[in-house]
Amino acid sequence: MKIDAPAAVVWDVFSDVERWPEWTASVTRLVALDGPGLAVGKRFEIKQPRMPKLVWEVTAVTPGEAWTWVQRSPGGLTVARHEVIPESDGRTRVRQELDQRGPVGALVGLVMRGMTKRYLELEAAGLKARSEKRAVNGPSA
Repeated sequence: MKIDAPAAVVWDVFSDVERWPEWTASVTRLVALDGPGLAVGKRFEIKQPRMPKLVWEVTAVTPGEAWTWVQRSPGGLTVARHEVIPESDGRTRVRQELDQRGPVGALVGLVMRGMTKRYLELEAAGLKARSEKRAVNGPSA
């Protein structure tokens, strides 16, 4: 997805994960269990509609560019990578990848494919709207 905002603005919005419930309907509650901010080892409890609360742990962060977090459950591992890529025209491309691993993870991924796709679309649309508004109106937007 392309966003009409500089990569620094998009990163600031996207990486401030505790504020996701403000701009995406795919997340109803998000709590930092180990203090605010993305850093390797920090855990976040996320509640999404029609899903149980899940705990995600950050496994990699490249500030301003990308982060990965994982959600572990018996028989499954979900890996989510989030990338913010500056374009030469001043816009930003965002890429989100979700990988369901393990015997249970692969099955859950298949069963929930439609809902997962919809949630990723909601996150992308919300991120685009919030970032573009902030690019025009400043950080308080």
